[in-house]
Amino acid sequence: MPWLPSLITETPEQGFDVAITLSRMGVNKVQPDDDIRYKLRAIYENDADSLTSASHVIAVNFQTVAAANNYWK
Repeated sequence: MPWLPSLITETPEQGFDVAITLSRMGVNKVQPDDDIRYKLRAIYENDADSLTSASHVIAVNFQTVAAANNYWK
């Protein structure tokens, strides 16, 4: 089963969850080593700029999901 069968969701909340999944999978694809990702987390989890950047990536992915769902009209 594919990890992302569709961008279509029933609600904006489900769409936001898809956006988070897209964002997390992007990180996993760029850095496939679990140990390295875990070590890096200690650096960025306490950095406001890094957290703001992560939020931005989620927001961009949410825009994509919202558009795919015709903004749930």
